Amino acid sequence: QVQLVESGGGLVQPGGSLTLSCTAFGLGSLFSFSTVGWHRQVPGKQREMVAQIGDGNIINYSDTVKGRFTISRDHAKNAVDLQMNSLTAEDTGIYYCKVHKYWGQGTQVTVSS
Repeated sequence: QVQLVESGGGLVQPGGSLTLSCTAFGLGSLFSFSTVGWHRQVPGKQREMVAQIGDGNIINYSDTVKGRFTISRDHAKNAVDLQMNSLTAEDTGIYYCKVHKYWGQGTQVTVSS
């Protein structure tokens, strides 16, 4: 059974930083060959891709986070992290990890003073 376990969400002030982590269980070596990414959902809007590592390890970022967020994958730990800097209120939402076709349960990020 595949399970994605996320951590690292919380409340942070504008301009602050957070790191989200996602560990994949039950995928084995498939993790290293899978597209991995982080997606964000806010009430009333569709879930959107924030950052992704795809085929050939090509990395894509949403225009709204480019230059502020960094996605990375740790093959040894079957983990994918999202380093988020210079956070603004517009970054508030539930962040979901996705590995291959599997989704995590989501972790809340709130940016507020």
